[in-house]
Amino acid sequence: MTNNFSLAASTIAHVYKARWQIEIFFKWIKQNLKIKTFLGTSPNAVMTQVWTAMCYYLPLAYIKYQTKYRFSIFYLHRIVREMLMERISLIDLLNLNETGLARLRCQEPPLLFQV
Repeated sequence: MTNNFSLAASTIAHVYKARWQIEIFFKWIKQNLKIKTFLGTSPNAVMTQVWTAMCYYLPLAYIKYQTKYRFSIFYLHRIVREMLMERISLIDLLNLNETGLARLRCQEPPLLFQV
């Protein structure tokens, strides 16, 4: 790109700025959406993986925003992942402190088939 002397310097600067924005976007995706590698190389595969991760991340961000949750989205993700099969509402789960969470983690798992 910089070897093309027919383009104006401002045009080349805009192209590099746009490219840098794309790099920043993919860095954000890898850091926040926990996508380490893309499973495919086609545009459809990459977009499907990004949309799937966004469908998980955005509700967590919205929950954090609406409930004024004081911890990070990553911590919220960890709690939801750990307590996914527990019979506790999300609001109650978010209002628990570390002691309550530790107590909930140590409970015996329920029996699936009681006779």
